Amino acid sequence: METHTGTMEFLDWSCHDVACWIESLGYPQYKECFTDNFITGRKLIFVNCRYLPRMGITDFKDMQVIAAHVHALLGTSEVRWTRGLNLTPRDDMAAFLGVKSRTGQGTNGLTYKRFLLDRRP
Repeated sequence: METHTGTMEFLDWSCHDVACWIESLGYPQYKECFTDNFITGRKLIFVNCRYLPRMGITDFKDMQVIAAHVHALLGTSEVRWTRGLNLTPRDDMAAFLGVKSRTGQGTNGLTYKRFLLDRRP
């Protein structure tokens, strides 16, 4: 799978930007779900089929498509439901985005390349 290693502009998206992206996917009916839940680009990292119903999105097919688009945007692979929680992160990009989901001086300036270099044993 090819990972998204570009500028990762989505990390800087506002709630409005995320809502516009959802609309561009063909789901204008869910814009309010994303804005009401204050889903920014950084929070989009955690949006998956488990979280979408809590936001008010309960149509299973819509949930699958939206989650797939989120994974494609992030450049990550979907987590298998049978995966144990005590396992190491599923891929480098997912681990990187977990760090980037937080704010602060240490994470704001962190690049994917630097993350990979720091992660090596």
